[in-house]
Amino acid sequence: MVEPRAPKHQRERRVGALREEIDLILEGELGDPRIGLAAVSEVVLAPGGKTARVFVRVDGDDDEAEQTLAGLNAAKNFIRHELAERMGLRHAPELIFVIDRSEQYVTRIDELLGRVRKKRRS
Repeated sequence: MVEPRAPKHQRERRVGALREEIDLILEGELGDPRIGLAAVSEVVLAPGGKTARVFVRVDGDDDEAEQTLAGLNAAKNFIRHELAERMGLRHAPELIFVIDRSEQYVTRIDELLGRVRKKRRS
């Protein structure tokens, strides 16, 4: 099923605005020491707009990433309130924070491909 152009464009703009606002909130308004250097890499809004999966890149190891995730989950209601206020929303979507490990996967895949190339040359 093809979504009409206008609603699709509006949805993309809304997702982009959500990503930017959540990133700004993470940058400067959360005082939780568990939340380290975190940046929003992607937001995926559910079809109904009631939930949003927020993919977060975290600098550090897996332990720091888990602590950051715990801190974000603790601050979830504050972030939703701020989103509703800043964006003029009646109801901000329910936020589901997920650690974005795509950079780690890319590094691992590159490493494995490098090994395969070396074996072929030998």
